[in-house]
Amino acid sequence: MHTDFVAATQRYETWLRSQVSVVEPELDYKHREMASKKSAFPFFRGTYYRWAEVWPFTCEGCASAPRTLSVGDLHVENFGTWRDREGRLVWGVNDLDEVEDLPFTNDLVRLAASAILGAVTGKFHLTLKSICRSILTGYVLQLRSGGQPFVLEEVHPELRALAMQSDREPVKFWKKFKKDLSKPTSELSDEVKVALLKDLPGTDHDCQFRARLKAGMGSLGKPRFVALTEFMGSLVAREAKALTPPSTACLEIGSQKSPRISDVLSHAVRCTDPIYRVDGSWVVRRLAPRCSRIELDQLDCVSETLMFASMGAEAANIHLGTPGITEPILNWLKSQDGNWLANTAGAMIETVILDWKVWRKTDKAAPVHSPKPRRK
Repeated sequence: MHTDFVAATQRYETWLRSQVSVVEPELDYKHREMASKKSAFPFFRGTYYRWAEVWPFTCEGCASAPRTLSVGDLHVENFGTWRDREGRLVWGVNDLDEVEDLPFTNDLVRLAASAILGAVTGKFHLTLKSICRSILTGYVLQLRSGGQPFVLEEVHPELRALAMQSDREPVKFWKKFKKDLSKPTSELSDEVKVALLKDLPGTDHDCQFRARLKAGMGSLGKPRFVALTEFMGSLVAREAKALTPPSTACLEIGSQKSPRISDVLSHAVRCTDPIYRVDGSWVVRRLAPRCSRIELDQLDCVSETLMFASMGAEAANIHLGTPGITEPILNWLKSQDGNWLANTAGAMIETVILDWKVWRKTDKAAPVHSPKPRRK
């Protein structure tokens, strides 16, 4: 049986310290964000290790579904855009840190739960059942078709408008980006310097190395460094984030799970960013106005039904990285009643909120006013 939340957090953070040189102030910041009064969403995003522990008990039927290459930590803010080798704009899953073989249902349940937990900001208005219907519609259609990357050129006009909105314009992007960087530092290993400089344009790199601060939630505490330079009149950036096994490894004593990012890049239905790569013990990627995560408060310029269907379809693109998985998944789905996703997502939402309350009491926070999932 799973442990209490505080003990689970201590175990995870002890494990994380055994994997990387944890940036303790970033972990302290994460703890404060997890105790947010406004919403359980930051808590949800920062505690995938807990989700992985309680999910098999709370959603026992779904946990026995066919296993496939999965995102693991899938949620509504784990989508963004990048440029492929042809310079085309591509939309899809943005963070692959927790990828591993899991029941395919994990990604769908977590995605649906994230929509409700994120809805307290007022951005989403669909009911839980409607959200689940859209996710499953997109997922099944994509699975049956064999998958298709979301290249935002001649098609997908609404997603392209989302990617090109004013909040992602270069001046705004770089101003916000630089706010969350440390002062220039030379305290980087040779390994991370080489990884950051490997594909920067130009020959003479007059760049600044900086630590990236307060980025994401689930990765807080992991070392993250940025190389920032100006090339031909415009800013260019590369990020290197410390690579660890998926956080579920902390649940298995003696487990030596390996990161699976390269498997997604090689096998999923995906137009990859040629600069995104695993380099030794670092994950390196390009950061730019159109090569970045799309945040929760930027999602209200597209139809919710289309957005959740597209997110479900992109989950299918990842799952199709496992050969021969389509028929087993479709057969499993046929055996379920029509409300299986809404029921299991609702159960996990309640579990997350209970843990959030425990954490806020531990931190001596104000009383919690928790959102309730809309079932109708």
